[in-house]
Amino acid sequence: MERDTLTGSRIRERRVARGIRQSDLARQAGISASYLNLIEHNRRRIGGKLLINIASALDVDPVMLSEGVGATLVAALREAAGHSPEIPAEMDRVDEFAGRFPGWAQLLSHMERRVASLERTVEALTDRMTHDPHLATSLHEVLSTVTAIRSSASILAEPGEIEPEWQARFHRNIYEDSQRLAETSRALAAYLEAEGDAESETGSPQEELDAILEAAEHRIPALEVAEGSLDQVCETLGGGASSAARSLLRDWLARYAADARALPIPTMEAAIATCGTDPAGLSAALGEDAARIMRRLAAMPDAVLPEPVGLAVCDASGVLSYRKPLPGFPMPRFGAACPLWPLYRALSRPVMLIADTVEQKGQGDAPHRAIAVALPKGPMPLGREPLFEAVMMVQRDAYATQSRVSDGAASGREILSVGVACRICSKIQCEGRREPSILSGPA
Repeated sequence: MERDTLTGSRIRERRVARGIRQSDLARQAGISASYLNLIEHNRRRIGGKLLINIASALDVDPVMLSEGVGATLVAALREAAGHSPEIPAEMDRVDEFAGRFPGWAQLLSHMERRVASLERTVEALTDRMTHDPHLATSLHEVLSTVTAIRSSASILAEPGEIEPEWQARFHRNIYEDSQRLAETSRALAAYLEAEGDAESETGSPQEELDAILEAAEHRIPALEVAEGSLDQVCETLGGGASSAARSLLRDWLARYAADARALPIPTMEAAIATCGTDPAGLSAALGEDAARIMRRLAAMPDAVLPEPVGLAVCDASGVLSYRKPLPGFPMPRFGAACPLWPLYRALSRPVMLIADTVEQKGQGDAPHRAIAVALPKGPMPLGREPLFEAVMMVQRDAYATQSRVSDGAASGREILSVGVACRICSKIQCEGRREPSILSGPA
C-alpha cells in the first residue's frame, strides 16, 4: 500500500495515543465525526488545510502524518550514506531496510547525528586552540616562566660554591617566577573551564565585535526606524566592550544605518516579493550596488526571506572582518576561511558577481548558493589602485537540494566542495590546502 494511503491510519494511531475522542478531533478540525471516521479508515484522501488543522490538533508535523516516520528514517539513511560516498551502500534498497529493520535504522540515524555533533564540537575547539590569541599568549607565558625557573635552578645545581648574595638572588628569582607561573596557570585553567561566558571567549576587538553582533542576531531595530543615535546604540550594545571593540562596532553601525536609510525594510520586502533574493536582480530593480543588497538581505527579518541568509566580508588581505554563519554553513571565528570560497575569487575579479553552488564537507553536505562581489572600499583614489572589500552572501540552495533528494545529483548544476578552514576541513585532496587537517581520514 502506498504511503499516502496510510495517512488515515496514522491519524487514528496518533489520536488514540493522545487519548482524544474522534468527535473532539473532528470538531477541532471543523469536519463531522463521520467524515473523520472515513479518513481514519483510509476511505477518503486528505491533504491541504484539513491535514494541517488535524496535525495541529494532534500536535504533530503534517509530514509525519502524510509520509510517516519511515520517510524521515529513509532521508536520514540517505544523508548518512552521502557522507561516506566511498562505501557502496545499496541506495536502491534503503526503503526496504528502513521498513524491515526500523530499530537499526533509527540507531544509524541517531549515530549519524551524534557524529555530526561531535565533529562540530571538535571543529570549534580546534579553531579555538589553534587561533585563540588569549590562549596562545597564556601558553607562551607559561613556557617562558618554566624556562626561567629551569635556568635559575640549573645554575644553583652546578658544582662549585656560589656566593650567598647570588644564591639569595637566584632563590628569589625562582620564588617570584613560581608565583607568576601559579597565577598564569590558574588564569589559564579558569579560561579553559569557562562555559557560556561570551566575555571569556573573546581575546581581540574583532572577536568582541562578533560576540556583540551574534547576541543582537545581526539586526539593529533602532537603526531601521532611526529611533536612536549611533552613540546611543553603540553604548547599549557595547557598553562592556573594550574601546577598540566599540570603535569597530561604531563603524559597523554607521554602515548599517546608511544601508537601512538607502534600503528600508518595506522597500526590500516589496522587491524580494517581485525579484526573490537574487542580488543581481535586486540591484537592477533598486539601483543599489550588489554588496549593499547582500548586506541588507542578511539583516532582513526571517519573515521577509524564503530562506535565511548568511554573509561573509573580507578585506584585501583575505581576513574575515564580518561573519554571519548559517547552521549548514559555519564560518571560522579567526583569520581567513577556505580559499575555495567564491569570496576570494571575487577579489581577483573586482566588480564581477561570482556565483557557485557549494557544500561544506562534514556539514551534512547541504548545497548552498554563494554569490560574491568585490567593490572598492571608500572613495576612488587618484592615480593609484583602490583597496577592495569582498562580500559573499550564502543561502540554502533549495533547487540543488531537491534535485539531489529526487535524482541523487544536482541536475546538471556543478557543486563545489569547500571547507570552513584548512585546519578543520576533512577534504583530503585539495589544491588550496595551506596546512594539514586534524579531521582528514587516512589516504
